[in-house]
Amino acid sequence: MSDRRDDHDLQELARRAMEEHGLQAEFPAEVMAEVVRLRPVTADAGVTDLRALPWCSIDNDDSRDLDQLTVGEALANDVTRILVAVADVDCLVHQGSAIDRSAGRNTTSIYTAARLFPMLPERISTDLTSLNPGVDRLAMVVAMDIDAEGAVTGARLFRALVHNHAKLAYNSVDAWLDGTGQAPAAVEKNPVLAEQLLMQDRAAKRLRHRRNEQGALDLDTGETRPVLINGKVVDLRRDEKNDAKELIEDFMIAANGATARFLAGKGYATIRRVVRDPERWDRIVELAGRHGSVLPKAPDSRALETFLLQRRKADPLRFPDLSLSVVKLIGKGEYVLEKPGEATGHFGLAVRDYTHSTAPNRRYPDLITQRLLKAAF
Repeated sequence: MSDRRDDHDLQELARRAMEEHGLQAEFPAEVMAEVVRLRPVTADAGVTDLRALPWCSIDNDDSRDLDQLTVGEALANDVTRILVAVADVDCLVHQGSAIDRSAGRNTTSIYTAARLFPMLPERISTDLTSLNPGVDRLAMVVAMDIDAEGAVTGARLFRALVHNHAKLAYNSVDAWLDGTGQAPAAVEKNPVLAEQLLMQDRAAKRLRHRRNEQGALDLDTGETRPVLINGKVVDLRRDEKNDAKELIEDFMIAANGATARFLAGKGYATIRRVVRDPERWDRIVELAGRHGSVLPKAPDSRALETFLLQRRKADPLRFPDLSLSVVKLIGKGEYVLEKPGEATGHFGLAVRDYTHSTAPNRRYPDLITQRLLKAAF
């Protein structure tokens, strides 16, 4: 009885905190009335049918809102074409609707110690638009050609009908990739899927290597991730890095960059996700000095990455604490409006073109970007 009361008290505290910050804790009745009337959309004009491709999703074990699928194709000259399918949320969440206005108020799904406050009602985010296994879904596809050096040599964006042939989880895929565990059941049954994962892993590592050479920061802040059951947080787990997570992260960074460049090329202003040059670079220089390293006076992501790699190797146990200190000194990321020809860039990722487009079920800027893409098409 006490546990239930404590849980109720925590949920009430979370609800009050949402409201005190001007956020919406519950969906208004007009939103739920619209949700009841929604039906799946699986056909539209100008949509390419790609259901036969061996798409799969890789996410957390408890994820129910699947925003992305991936698939690869080997081309000539050691080039790999990676296709990223992003759930078409705009096909059901129409601009100006009650659902849209509600999502635009909170702008993101919010995780608290007591419960999840989703940006969209779960019937949309975990059902009607989620790229769940065994169902056909509309998606926005980014097709990228990645060469042997990890450069994206070409990209194409278009709308498609897709089908998730296997829902996979980070930890089991990672264990199989590094040889410490058996193949997930779906991979065991399907040799094509096994080939896919190995091909995608190689392409992702090429992308990552190229970014690291350009100064992308390899940080480990020891973050925790909420474990959800029926929208309720039941545990917190350390969010460990692994190859499967980095595979998806690498593809999402590349897809977000390709999306930003596509819209800029069409003459559209875009919402960019940026991390400016660190405001407290002098403090980062001091921090490096205390560990016997010298950084240049002007912000330099490559020099910082070299220092971080040295410290990870020298003292892996304390590296998360060092990473967290560096992250705080670099400063927060922010969304900015950028016109064509402008590019503030993302200091931590070592990229100049970066938007958010790959999680429209839980981030409102991604939904806006999806609408911009449709307008550009």
